[in-house]
Amino acid sequence: MDRLTGIQKAIDFIEAHLTEEIDYNEVAAQSFSSPYHFQRVFGILCGCTLGEYIRFRRMSLAGVELASTDAKVIDVALKYGYDSPDSFAKAFKSFHGILPSQARSSGKQLRSFSRLVLNYTLEGGMSVHYRVEEKPEMIFTGFKRRFTGVPGEHHEQSNAFFCETRVNQYLLLGMTGQRDVQYQIFTNVSDTGYDCYIAALLDEWWTENFAKGLGYDGKAKEFEKIVIPKQLYVICETARTRYPVAETDKVYRQVVSEYLPSSEYQLANAPSINVLHWYYKYGDEAVNKSRYIEIWLPIEKR
Repeated sequence: MDRLTGIQKAIDFIEAHLTEEIDYNEVAAQSFSSPYHFQRVFGILCGCTLGEYIRFRRMSLAGVELASTDAKVIDVALKYGYDSPDSFAKAFKSFHGILPSQARSSGKQLRSFSRLVLNYTLEGGMSVHYRVEEKPEMIFTGFKRRFTGVPGEHHEQSNAFFCETRVNQYLLLGMTGQRDVQYQIFTNVSDTGYDCYIAALLDEWWTENFAKGLGYDGKAKEFEKIVIPKQLYVICETARTRYPVAETDKVYRQVVSEYLPSSEYQLANAPSINVLHWYYKYGDEAVNKSRYIEIWLPIEKR
């Protein structure tokens, strides 16, 4: 079965069972994928986690039902999987911005989240270069924050993380001297979100001596030692631009929708890495517009 066709079949299965308890294993089975692989591909293609999609669709339908019928709040809550009016009201307000009891009030706006339909389009005149490369075990040091959603999306979280941790980034620069490159590591990816690290790659000398100074066993307790085992990656790059972060989600989708379906590989259950080549030189637009990001997605043979 074509991978994208399988994902659409899984979406159709979700839509048919929105008022029931949904087993992720059953959803993944619709596309003949493992639950992990399905959720990773779904997140990259659709821009939200599987849990977010189900929750958003239920809240959207619940809003329509409350606004257009005489259904009781408790009945709608139970219909869409909430055991109590309080938990339903909290989720409803988080999604719509108003309480369920206000859904019928004149002038109140409700948020809509439409059903996903994957469109298949043929786009010519554009080539994306991929390479498959095995990386040896790598040891990093860095600091993390837990994000919601899926890697490659929700750039406001990433932007805030980078802006609010300048001191730690300068410490990384001072410790390693890596001025032109920075690493972003995505790990512990689940339906609730993922851990995002800002990190520096340690060479052999740093690996042996780091614990003796300011580091993950030293004074800066927020820094961690991050060990990435030997792994096969598909590697591709964003366009050269002053703001390459905005290009990453497009590249993620291209890998999953164009490269992987026609290859012998699938995504592996391992950290993914963005290598940020984004040295900035004040007043030099040629340098600033040449910044780019390498995207390393872990793969394994199907």
